This record gives sequence, structure tokens and C-alpha cells, in this order.
Amino acid sequence: MTASPLLALAPPPLAGSLLAIAALLALGPLAVLTFRSRLSSGLIYILAFVASVTILVAGATHLWRSDSVESLTLALGLPSLGAHFRLDALSAAFLVIVDLGAAGACIFAIGYGRHETARGRVLPFFPLFLAAMNVVVLAADAFSFLMGWEFMSLASWALVMTHHRESENARAGYIYIVMASLGTLALLFCFGLLAGSGGGYDFAAMRAHSPAPVAAASVLLMALIGAGSKAGLAPLHAWLPLAHPAAPSHVSALMSGVMTKVAVYGFIRIAFDLIGAPLWWWGLIVLLVGGLSAVLGVLFAMIQTDLKRVLAYSTIENIGFVFVGLGLALAFEANGLTAAAALAFTAAIFHAFNHSLFKSALFLGSGAVLEATGAREMDKLGGLIHRMPATALAFLMGSVAISAVPPFNGFASEWLTLQAILLSPQLHEWPLKILVPGVGAMLALAAALAAACFVRAYGVTFLGRPRSTDAADAKETDFFSLSAMLSLAVACLIVGVLPGLVMDAFAPAAQLAVGAHMPAQIHDRWLSIVPVAESRSSYNGLLVFAFALASMAATVLAIHWFASRSLRRTPAWDCGFPNPNSITQYGAGSMAQPVRRVFADFVFRAREQVDMPAPGAFEAARFRVDVRDRLWDALYAPIAGLVAFVSDKLNYLQFLTIRRYLSLVFASLIALLLALALWP
Repeated sequence: MTASPLLALAPPPLAGSLLAIAALLALGPLAVLTFRSRLSSGLIYILAFVASVTILVAGATHLWRSDSVESLTLALGLPSLGAHFRLDALSAAFLVIVDLGAAGACIFAIGYGRHETARGRVLPFFPLFLAAMNVVVLAADAFSFLMGWEFMSLASWALVMTHHRESENARAGYIYIVMASLGTLALLFCFGLLAGSGGGYDFAAMRAHSPAPVAAASVLLMALIGAGSKAGLAPLHAWLPLAHPAAPSHVSALMSGVMTKVAVYGFIRIAFDLIGAPLWWWGLIVLLVGGLSAVLGVLFAMIQTDLKRVLAYSTIENIGFVFVGLGLALAFEANGLTAAAALAFTAAIFHAFNHSLFKSALFLGSGAVLEATGAREMDKLGGLIHRMPATALAFLMGSVAISAVPPFNGFASEWLTLQAILLSPQLHEWPLKILVPGVGAMLALAAALAAACFVRAYGVTFLGRPRSTDAADAKETDFFSLSAMLSLAVACLIVGVLPGLVMDAFAPAAQLAVGAHMPAQIHDRWLSIVPVAESRSSYNGLLVFAFALASMAATVLAIHWFASRSLRRTPAWDCGFPNPNSITQYGAGSMAQPVRRVFADFVFRAREQVDMPAPGAFEAARFRVDVRDRLWDALYAPIAGLVAFVSDKLNYLQFLTIRRYLSLVFASLIALLLALALWP
């Protein structure tokens, strides 16, 4: 069979991806010139969608050719280095993850962008943000990687600062840029250690010369700090619940569903590809950080009343799941258990892919709610299922997926992670034998609390009676926004029903990272997935979906056969207290109260204060809750205080005379020369 002439003329996947990235970079200046035009918003997002789909197809095509590697060097960057780009199975897998979420955000933005009040602050940076994320995934030298990484941080910071006149947004942008700078500095040290004294800053040279054990451990810690701060791992998560809600909703979907996966890619590229053979205790550290992130993220999500902040904290929980899988893969690989390492790595990258789908759908759904009601506080919403039924359906499907309820995709990847945890008795080191089951219990707790969290989020937002006039007057969102949300939600269902196809697609990435991959799942009967052996455990999303459909159909038929065929609408049950005031409903705070009180002292430092007026007084009773993040108080507040103290003490330097400035410069030069002379 001869190839199509169009396919013969198409550039290779790597070259095609770089051309699409160049097109995205060109859209930034174009948006600056045309943002005042009414057609500019839709045009920029349509072109960004085309470029994202082009890169998506290129990544999927390369992933299909599992044994190929493409490399390309451009005369850019440092004069003696150039810009190296490489497309292998790992980068191809993350191109698919990144650009699938990017395509959904672009479709949503075509409709949502019409209502954006600050288009001139969003349009120029949106395509640049997409381009920077793809550059990071394709970069094959430290300079190109860090340039793309920093460009990604700056573009996303500009998008976070879109509505900078709001004080909370300005604070969120400040904390985000500080944490982004910390992450970039850590990655700079990381690549410096990998390059060594020879200064080989391209990744091929780093692979050829593995660092010494002490240097390798330092590289891992720097990579965990640098990539973990961008991914939102605890305790480096302080910026995430502030920045994600502050950004426009389609940007929030990109930051939470996509940018965090670029950070995961950065960690995987360093820890599994560039650093050399792992040691067992590396997995111990990554496991601890991942488990802590999963539990803390979902606990803080449970007590939030801002819908977008709930989703932001939930991202911390899901990134914790991903890093638990990566920690298990490191531990298994260090013990020579390649099959178990392949299972754990596949679970991690599969969950990263799933999270990009359902978190993007949920953030886009919250954006539709915000556009229709002008509110993010759940206690001002309610009853939207009757006013925005399609948005409610998409949000429901995303909520079920993120709650790990079969047959949606969240269940398949979390189930795979737990299957990898059950293989921990094969590990040789006792600290791992003890820790891994404990982390498994933490993940089980996080999964249960996540389900409760999204029952609360969906119920308060979409069910019951409207809690405000804005919610009562809400209208369904536009066609493009609905298309994006429903497409991502349906993708969550398809991937959950047929998870083996996605696992097989990511097999080349697992082979590159840990030297092995899971057996092909497509050959199992009834499209089941069998992570270890059929006698041990298996899961079939297709049969679960068929059983759910059959049960639902049987229930509907039984009701219509044995009861009235007519339909009637009645008010929701009022618990025997028919008060028409919507304030009598359970709210976001009341549903979170049990969790808040159980973990009040240990996690939240929560303090409740009730101001009850005296008998006969006409003042209203008031109830206030103060919740503090212990990690913020223990880690960030002292640093902020120290910086403020030092800045205050050094403030007098700006009032020196010219003579004193020159003396200070001369003394600094002498000190540096002495340090250089005494350096061993």
C-alpha cells in the first residue's frame, strides 16, 4: 500500500511541532496588534487550537512509532551550544497530555473570551504560554529547557495578573513569581550538577556521564524542589491555591490541568533519564512528599467555599497521587523489579493524563458558572442544574471522574497505583516495606475524602435552591464553551471504559524511563486490564459500563411498568421545615464542618468564634472561622519576616554618598579576589 501524497509532504513530527510552536510565538505579537478588533479574540484562539492539534497529532504519531527518536539542533541560544530538541517516547507522551488539554482550553476560550473584560492582557500571553510549555517538553539541553521553563512561568504570571487591580490577585501573582523563581533557581543548580566540570549542557552529554552518588542525590533533591514547586507538591504548594483561582478560567484549566504536567515531565526527565541508576531511598523521599501532598490537598479542598479554590487544592491531591507512583517506580527500579517499576510508572503517567482531562473539564465548568452568575462562592450558587443543564452534566461527569468512581478514568489510574502498592512486599529495604503500606492508607483516605469533597462541591453549586438572585437568573453558556466541557467529560468516560488502550499507548514512555513496560492490554479478553496476573487482580471498564447502563435501564423500565407513567415536578424535600428562604439549606461551610473540626488543631489551626447577642437584643448573631495553613506559618512566614527585616536594615544603602558607594564596590572587589585566591 502506497503512502498518501499529503503524508509524504508532511514534515516529520519534531519539525512539525517546532513549526507549530513558532506559529504560537507569532500569535503573541499578532494579538498585540489586533486585540481591539471584535474578531481578534476568536481568531487568535482558533489559530492556537490549530497549532495545538498539530503538535498533538505529531506527538501521537511519534508515540505510535515507539522505537524512533528524532533530534534537531537550531542555531539559537548560546553560541557554542545551539538549541537542541529531541522527540522520544517520553516527550511524545507529554506532548499528547499537554496539547489535548490546550486544545480544549482553546475551544472554550473562543466563546468565553468574548466576555473577558481585559482581552488585551490575555490574548498576547495565551499562545506564548502554550508555546513555552511545548518547548520545555521538546528541549534537549539545559539552556533551552530553562529558557522554556522561565518563559512558561512569566507568561502564566502575566495571565494570573490579568485582573491585577484586585488585591488578592496581585498578592497571588507576587507569591507565584517568587515561587517560580525559586523553582528555576533549583533547576539551574540541578543542571549545573548534571553538567559537571566538563560543562556538557546538552542532555546527551549528561546521560553519558552519570554524577557521583552525593551529586546525584543533590540533583534529585533540586529536581524535586524545582519541578515540585511548579507541580504544587506540599510544602511548595503555597502559590497554587492563590494563582489558579486568580487567572481567567481557561487559563486556570491550563495551569492546573496542563502546566503541572509539564512540571511532572521535568522531574521524570531528570530523575529517570538524566541522573542514572536510582538508589532505593530516592523513592522513599518522593513517596513521602507525594503521600503528604495527597492528604493535605484534599483536606484543604474539603473546607474551601470558593469553587475554583476547591479545584486548585484538589490538584495538589492528584499531583500527590502521581508522585507516589513515581516514587514507587524509583524504589522498584532500584531493587531490580522492572515489571513492578513499569506498573508504577504507567499508573503515574496514566493518572497525569487523566487529571489533565477531568481537571480541565472542571475548571472550564467553574468558568461557565462564573460567567453566568458572577460568583465563585458556592454559598451564592445553587439550583444551576435547572438553569445550566449541559454545564451541570459536564461538571457531574468531571466530578465522578475525579472522585475515582468507575467506569470513569480516575478510577482506572488510582486503582493501578494501589495495585503497585500491593507489590511492595517484594522490596528489600525495611523502611520501604513499612512506609509504602502507610502511604497506601493515606491514598485511600485521600480518595474517600475526594469523593466527599466533590459531592459537596456539586451538590451546593448545582442542586437545591438558588442562594442568590444571580444564581436564579443564570443562563446556559455558549456553544463553544459547552463543546469543550462536554468533549473533555466524554473523553473521561471513554478512557475509563477502555483504559487498556491508553496504557498501551504509554508503554514506550515506560520502556524509556524504567527499561520495561506492562504487557499489551489490548490482547486481554473483553478488553480487561491485568496489571500483574489475572489470578491476582483485573478490571474491566467496559463490563462495568455495560452493567451500569443495564441497571439504569432496568430501573427506569421497572418504575414505568409498576408505577405511574406520568412525570411530575415537586419542590425538593424540605426536611419537614417548609421555609422558603434558601439560607436554610446546607451550605458549603456546614458540610465541611465535621472535617474541619476533626482536623482543626492538627492540620488547619482552625478557630471558631460565635458572637451571640444578649437576650432581647436586635443584633444578628455572627459565626466566624479562621483557618490557617500550618505549613505557611512554619515555613513561609518566617522567611518573609526575615526578608522584611534584612531589607529594612539594608535600606540605608540607597542613601549613601558617591564616595561611600565607590568604597563599598572596592571592598567587595577585594573580598572576591581574596576568596578566589584562597579557593582550594
